[in-house]
Amino acid sequence: MSVSIGTPFSSKSTKVLLCGSGELGKEVVVELQRYGVEVIAVDAYANAPAMQVADRARVLSMLDGEALRKVILEEQPDWVVPEVEAIATEALVELEESGAVAVIPNARATRLTMNREGIRRLAAEELGLKTSPFRFASDRDEFDEAVREIGMPCVVKPIMSSSGKGQSTIRAPEEVKQAWEYAQLGGRAGQGKVIVEGFVDFDYEITQLTVRHSQGTSFCEPIGHLQVDGDYRESWQPHPMSGRALAEARTYAKSITDALGGRGVFGVELFVKGDEVLFSEVSPRPHDTGMVTMISQDLSQFALHARAILDLPVPAIRQFGPSASSVVLVRGESNSPSFGNLGVALNRPDTQLRLFGKPEVSGQRRMGVALARGGSLEEARHRANQVVADLEVSL
Repeated sequence: MSVSIGTPFSSKSTKVLLCGSGELGKEVVVELQRYGVEVIAVDAYANAPAMQVADRARVLSMLDGEALRKVILEEQPDWVVPEVEAIATEALVELEESGAVAVIPNARATRLTMNREGIRRLAAEELGLKTSPFRFASDRDEFDEAVREIGMPCVVKPIMSSSGKGQSTIRAPEEVKQAWEYAQLGGRAGQGKVIVEGFVDFDYEITQLTVRHSQGTSFCEPIGHLQVDGDYRESWQPHPMSGRALAEARTYAKSITDALGGRGVFGVELFVKGDEVLFSEVSPRPHDTGMVTMISQDLSQFALHARAILDLPVPAIRQFGPSASSVVLVRGESNSPSFGNLGVALNRPDTQLRLFGKPEVSGQRRMGVALARGGSLEEARHRANQVVADLEVSL
């Protein structure tokens, strides 16, 4: 394998254009720049976290295909790396097919996974992976029929959304109207189609981080997580599983990522009941629950993603033992939040803290994450939660 990386800001520079500049993108930028990669961070608002560490930033709506195409052609990156779902994927497909740019993992995977309908049909109908029962609905009449067919309780999600936005659970008939309206407000691209899923009686849910790279496919240890209203609050690694369930989870993860192709980190979400595995979702990029890998592994998911992007070797991944993450969730209104009591928060053994540097909060927003190791998963989770509790937030 022969890989060369040029000098930034020279005619031989190696350039990555990052579509999405949140906290996950920020860590990807840091890892890319360890290798001297020139990075352009793009997002819909200024001063996003990844923009604070990138070489330069561009502000535009990534759902605007013409604007996205224009900035890619101007910057002429070696790779476009999507880090969010809300992207004009057709523009990426056209540019990749023309040979103008390479997309990580590839433009088809980005298009399929941006839309829950595309990825669910691939998993269930083409690959034959077990999933929860599901129906899609484009309008209120179709939605009412889907709820009747699936039955209650059922989960409703916009086909394009993240971090639990627009997601709710219907447990009684009087909740149907509210669930439809909430889903219409929460979609990444505005109002549109939703998925209605049968409620799965699972023992636990995991993220199986899967790395496709030049030498094959590698797996991180399974990550368990706690979600509230569809949004991640805590994660821990390694989540205990039977050998049979773990093998099945990795079979599912390899099946879906092989079908998507390309290279990079994929976050494969799976439900587990005993030894039975059901496919839930997949993201063709580092996963929010995978932030625990910044303390749990010798190579974090972000370091692994950077290596895969650059076609560099991915050695055996070494796991350090029970580890956990806990989100710093801030509620309120502010364009200048600040964090205090750091002397206490950072004085706890085997813990770390990442503050994302997001410029504002309106309502509630994930503004940081605490990381911890311990002698057990319980101890690691307790330590991470204690760091969050120690912080004093001023708005």
